[in-house]
Amino acid sequence: MNLGDFREDYRRDALDRAALEANPLTQFEAWFREATGDRAQSRWRKIGIALYKLWSAICNHRPADINAMTLATVDKNGEPSSRTVLLKSVDERGFIFFTNYDSRKGRDLAENPHAALTFFWSELERQVCVAGSVTKLPAAESEAYFQSRPRGSRIAAWASDQSKPVADRAALEAKWRELEKKFLGEIPLPPNWGGFILQPERIEFWQGRPSRLHDRLHYTKSSDGSWKIDRLSP
Repeated sequence: MNLGDFREDYRRDALDRAALEANPLTQFEAWFREATGDRAQSRWRKIGIALYKLWSAICNHRPADINAMTLATVDKNGEPSSRTVLLKSVDERGFIFFTNYDSRKGRDLAENPHAALTFFWSELERQVCVAGSVTKLPAAESEAYFQSRPRGSRIAAWASDQSKPVADRAALEAKWRELEKKFLGEIPLPPNWGGFILQPERIEFWQGRPSRLHDRLHYTKSSDGSWKIDRLSP
């Protein structure tokens, strides 16, 4: 299969060093607001995004989850693994997501507590790449988030031995129904389920540009907690 003719020239925007926030988490929040459409945008960008969404609707394409991110981990043997997860919060500590701690990603992070994240927002022709160390979220915060989830999702967290083989779909659904009957009231937080915080050490903001001369602005955290910003060659 030859994909050499799948090309697109990116022209929606530019990324200037002078326009960047000093803190990359603040910059990320600004870009995230733009991706969700919550921040003021130029008239032409709004029209472009509206047309893209209209085209997607006509073609019956489901809009991508704005908070979807690729999480890459490495186990103790150096074997990499990646998957898409959902960002649930970002604050001064870093990027927060939730999972089963016994899943493959949970086991990888227990063995090697370093990971990378990638966000790609095609409508804006933007990408954010993050790398850093990972720690578990305090149990009280995991509990609070767990109780905010829909009831069915909370039951599923108990029903799924994530990343382990299951006989078939029927067995999985039977276990879910069994637990639905068991948990008639409050559903407690599973002991092997909770959040992780990725504390960034490097963050790169990528803006697509014409002729593949993309803008890449890269933040590196210094020992004193400040951030150094470099423009990288595309």
